[in-house]
Amino acid sequence: MLLPAKHIKLSESLIALGAFVLKFLVKPKNIDQIWLEIKQINNSSLLPTNHSYDNFLLSVDYLFIVGAVDINANGDLFLCN
Repeated sequence: MLLPAKHIKLSESLIALGAFVLKFLVKPKNIDQIWLEIKQINNSSLLPTNHSYDNFLLSVDYLFIVGAVDINANGDLFLCN
């Protein structure tokens, strides 16, 4: 489910969900703030799949592992350069 495949649409993949997480990280935010923004676009025309909180955390973990996001001293996520 990480990558889109023959039977998994792009909107159902964690890669696409991670792209929306990156979009919402214009300024440092905590996990709860980002999740609230993701919940607002779940099952909409922007993100036509209902992602769970577990999928959201997996996408944040993936972004952290590849070095796209990091955590500051306050526990907020921010974009890495």
